[in-house]
Amino acid sequence: MAVSQSDIDALNAALKNGERVVKSDGVLVEYRSVDELIRARDSLVEQMAAESTISRPRQTIIVHGGRGFRGA
Repeated sequence: MAVSQSDIDALNAALKNGERVVKSDGVLVEYRSVDELIRARDSLVEQMAAESTISRPRQTIIVHGGRGFRGA
C-alpha cells in the first residue's frame, strides 16, 4: 500500500485535536493511545521518505594517462 501525504495529514490532524480515531481514504482506525498514533505517523513518514528517494545510475569515469595531443 502506497503512503500518501493525506494519510500523514489525517494522523497529524488527529494528534492536533487530541483524537485517537482517524479516517483516511474511507478507512476508520482507532488507536489505543496517543503514543501508538505518534508511532504510526512516524512510520508512515519513514515509508514515504523511503519511497521518494531516487537512486542515481552508476557513473563510469575513464582516465587516460597518455602524452596528450601533439600537433603536426
